[in-house]
Amino acid sequence: MPLETPTSDPLQVHAPVDSNGFAPLKIPLFRDRWIASTISSVGTWMQDTAGTWLMTSLTASPLLIALMQTAASLPVLLLGLLAGATADIFDRRKLLIFWQTWMLASVGVLAVLTFVGYISPWALLAFTFLLNVGSAMNNPAWQAIVPELVPRELIPDTVSLNAASNNLARAVGPALGGLMVAGFQHVHTGAGSVFFLNALSFAGVIWVLVNWKRIPLFKSALPSERIAASIRSGLRYVRYAPDLQSSLVRAFTYTFFISAIWSLLAVVAKRDLKQGPLGYGILNGSLGLGAVIAATTLHRIRQRFSADQILAASTLYNVVVLLVLAFVRSPSIIIATLVFSGAAWTSTMSTINVSVQLSVPAWVQARALGTYMMTFQGGMVFGSILWGAIAERTSTPIALATAAGGLLVTFPFVRRFHILQGPLPDHTPHKWKHPAPQLAFETEPTDGPVRISVEYRVPTENYSEFTLAIHQLRGVRLRDGAIRWGIYRDALDPEHLNETFLMESWLDYLRSRERITAADELIRARVRALHHNDVPPKITYQIYAKEIANPVPSHPPAASERPE
Repeated sequence: MPLETPTSDPLQVHAPVDSNGFAPLKIPLFRDRWIASTISSVGTWMQDTAGTWLMTSLTASPLLIALMQTAASLPVLLLGLLAGATADIFDRRKLLIFWQTWMLASVGVLAVLTFVGYISPWALLAFTFLLNVGSAMNNPAWQAIVPELVPRELIPDTVSLNAASNNLARAVGPALGGLMVAGFQHVHTGAGSVFFLNALSFAGVIWVLVNWKRIPLFKSALPSERIAASIRSGLRYVRYAPDLQSSLVRAFTYTFFISAIWSLLAVVAKRDLKQGPLGYGILNGSLGLGAVIAATTLHRIRQRFSADQILAASTLYNVVVLLVLAFVRSPSIIIATLVFSGAAWTSTMSTINVSVQLSVPAWVQARALGTYMMTFQGGMVFGSILWGAIAERTSTPIALATAAGGLLVTFPFVRRFHILQGPLPDHTPHKWKHPAPQLAFETEPTDGPVRISVEYRVPTENYSEFTLAIHQLRGVRLRDGAIRWGIYRDALDPEHLNETFLMESWLDYLRSRERITAADELIRARVRALHHNDVPPKITYQIYAKEIANPVPSHPPAASERPE
């Protein structure tokens, strides 16, 4: 969805803000979405436990068992950018309905195949992959609709409640899944029943979406970007957004090492603790229980500790968790340890998710979330493969201890990437006082490239301050669509400076105007304030002059030049 102009004040339709962390649930639409999502998440976590345990009955290979986590995470790694681009371009409600239906169908087919016994390790991996293709394409749009449901100041509480929903399901779902599998004489029957219930759980979400009368917060008068161009502009934004980059670095490194817990927990339960499917479900549910506790207390935790402190405590604690899983064989100790591990996991991922949502403007939000999810799941994918391979060739304790060591060694490096530090930028769209310039000749909106030149007069004593401000403006230009930027000082007239930047087309330049936020405008204003002249900075717009194959002569040829 391109940047859009306001159609209504979203704050007028929301409940008053309070400070107990549960205010978003007073908004009926968000509450319905939250309940439907919780039910669906219970089904998903039941499936996660049943599917992983079914794999342990189909194969004894730790690598194939660990690949269940890879099959769940790989689609996000492959499709995160595409999912974000489509969510920013197309109607999010229709996209969500389509992908929820996709997931319902994928799990339904898997349930039938499992019931009839026509299932193999590779078939299970394939349908797990297909299910998570739908999840990967669904999630950026699912998270990007949050600002359409609640006011901006409630986004941190909303993210925490969404985490509570998922982790409440994580606390209940694995145990229910394990209990259901254990309740049948054959694991295929139990797993198939879980898959069937999960398919039904998607129906509630579809019902809420079908009945949602969506009113976008913004609507653009410009044509939507094509998918390839949308992906490029999303990547360009990430490249020139240091705050977003910090969030992505923290997400990848954390999930890369913590993935050892998720991918090898079933192996620990079956081989080291000699547990059945119910025991594995309880272990998995312990993570969820801790996650629920953290999600419901994060509102107060954020008031006492900074984001960096939360991430540091979570990281160091999970070093201990990995070592406990590697060397301790007491189920009670492991369960207690996993409860706090779940709390640390949710505290970290919720904090990073909030940092992503609050650090980007609306026009690129779904692409930023898609990039975050791709990075997050990339850590899960590569980590699961690595720790599963190490466990296959050595042992599970060695794999878990290696992950603990890696998490501890990399911590001093990644803590340099700060998140949610300082005041948050104001991403309210800037309201232009003047319309876009009218071109003096006819051209296609996609013609280009377009060069924009801005001339400044800056006294010598202000040169240092000006260069500092103009290089901050460089990031704004490049994030919003410029493909090249430069600032040049006249060698013969030192007070004359010329800023030049290129856009791929005139349409891209118009989009860049829509993308300017209030925070960006403050930077532009600082630059203009250092321009000393009786008139504003002179701006020129130049479109690339293409060669014309058969130019028309400017005057008729002489008689001697005319063909016979």
